[in-house]
Amino acid sequence: MTTTLVAPPLRRVSYSFSADGNHAACLATAGDGAWHVESWSLRPDDGSGVLSAPERPHADKPEQLHTQLLALDDGSVLVCRHEPGHHELVLLGGPEGAERRIATVRSPGLRLLPYPGPDGLALVLGTDTTPVTTMWRVPLDGGPLEVLTELQGLFGGGVWLDPAGRRLALDAVRDGRVKSAVLDLDDGSLNPLLEMSETSNDRLQMCDPVSGLLVISSDAPGHDRLGWIRLAEDRGEAPGRVRFPEMVHLPNTTVRPVAIAPDGDRVALQLDRGATSRLAVWGPAEGTLLDVKMPEGCLGGLGRWTRSGLHIPFSAPDRPSGLATVLPDRPGSWHLTGTAGAPAAGGSAVGVAAVGVAAATASEESASADDPASEPVWESAHLELLVGEVGPVESVVYGGLDWRTSEHVVLALHGGPAAAWRFEFSPVLQHLAANGVAVVAPNQRGSIGYGESYASCLHGAWGGPDLDDITAIARTLVSERAAAGLPLPALFGTSYGAYLALLAACTSPDSWSRVLAIAPFLSGPRLIAEASLPVRALMTRLGGDVELDDALGPRDVVRLCEGVRAPLMFVHGDRDDIIPVGQSRTLRHRLLQLGRCEGTDFRYLELPGQGHEVFAGDGAPELYTRLTAFLRDS
Repeated sequence: MTTTLVAPPLRRVSYSFSADGNHAACLATAGDGAWHVESWSLRPDDGSGVLSAPERPHADKPEQLHTQLLALDDGSVLVCRHEPGHHELVLLGGPEGAERRIATVRSPGLRLLPYPGPDGLALVLGTDTTPVTTMWRVPLDGGPLEVLTELQGLFGGGVWLDPAGRRLALDAVRDGRVKSAVLDLDDGSLNPLLEMSETSNDRLQMCDPVSGLLVISSDAPGHDRLGWIRLAEDRGEAPGRVRFPEMVHLPNTTVRPVAIAPDGDRVALQLDRGATSRLAVWGPAEGTLLDVKMPEGCLGGLGRWTRSGLHIPFSAPDRPSGLATVLPDRPGSWHLTGTAGAPAAGGSAVGVAAVGVAAATASEESASADDPASEPVWESAHLELLVGEVGPVESVVYGGLDWRTSEHVVLALHGGPAAAWRFEFSPVLQHLAANGVAVVAPNQRGSIGYGESYASCLHGAWGGPDLDDITAIARTLVSERAAAGLPLPALFGTSYGAYLALLAACTSPDSWSRVLAIAPFLSGPRLIAEASLPVRALMTRLGGDVELDDALGPRDVVRLCEGVRAPLMFVHGDRDDIIPVGQSRTLRHRLLQLGRCEGTDFRYLELPGQGHEVFAGDGAPELYTRLTAFLRDS
């Protein structure tokens, strides 16, 4: 392994923590489209709580963005590479040092689970279309997988109820409901664990096997709530009554348990509201909830609490993702490791010799490094409320407080629809800001993080309330910029945001200088007719199969695209398995039918071999540059 990197990571995803809590792993990229595995030690040598820079086993072999990782107790990493029709299990950084192939598994779905038992490296959970769920154990010597059991039905999750790795809680899917059940690995028996009511969804979120503390989520109280319970001293007995304290039922806030303290009595909670996260420590038995001071930004949704501190992914607009270490018993302690900078004025991160180690207290405005003078600076952002159609719309804004006077402004629309812009590092938005483009990234109605009614208003109304908010924001921007003698704003969207951008271009043709759509679709029904079965199911669940019936009529880009007046560019990977490339090809054909000139009125860029995440593929830096040049050409 080596700790010297050609370029520091700009994104880290898919974090995994080992069963003993002493190691972590993630996928990292320097923004060039190549993803590599990083391995972290959570044992600081000097006792300061600051982690050393992560290592990269086999950095010469790129991974795919959707590769699964499982950190192991010895610092090695079990990797599941998803290939067409099968999955490859590979061990990286083992005792021999070389990459070692473990097995090839043919199964529609495959998940890796940590395994604390002494007789294996990990468990593998595979599901098929029967449906049957098969569980394998990966032997310590990396030999052939051992079949432990076959379970009738679909099972997910995976939370250990004992330190020895014999009793595993799984999420059982039955009749559209999720119930928690316990699998006994010694005899293969499966028994219910949580049955709050016949119609409720009851999930075990986490467990401390020693103290017996269980953290659960259930909608039995009428809506999804966080609760707790302790296992009986005789672990074979059923647990008692689940308690749902009001203190962790916070309005318009997503509450995520991320780790249980080593004492087994406290739970670290991630509280997501709007575009930001905050951290709190909950004492279920004591009835306490204490905020942990931290910089403004976003947490990663999972963590591990060891004797050396609480380790959790963190990112902010000017701080690429790293592992934060917090000492909840020492207010103000906050260390972020694995951060790296890049020149803010359009420079490149390539050539930086190693990952910088940044440390910042919660009261500091920015992270400091071992050598602050050598730490490059990223563009900062702030949160601002813009005027939507019926109320304020929280937006992430790059370009400083005077962004409205920038020569170039782009309105950036997020994917989804069940998504939102987060106050975290974004290579795409950073690239635009670093090249003189002020960015306004609104969380219009339909975005998550602002309460159920705000998010659910799009069900059966795609291109309705969200389009109204974008139109209202555009009216204000256009008016302000016209008064200042500045050009019109540009418009940029990806996936669902690309669909929304095309609708805005069709229905507000005089509001935009340029329109850029990445992996767009043309309407909910058109996408459902062409997409894969899982995507169809998701779109139907989100109400995309229903056409909006109002004065504007169906939100079909093919029907409305004659209204587009601004120069248009749309981009699609020809191997996109989420939004098929046929959607963009249909749009191109329709524009040609309308007499639009390709190369002048519109440009279509089809990327060979690329999937849905075009910025995560090969050639990402060149793509950033090309798209930024298009948006600036106004």
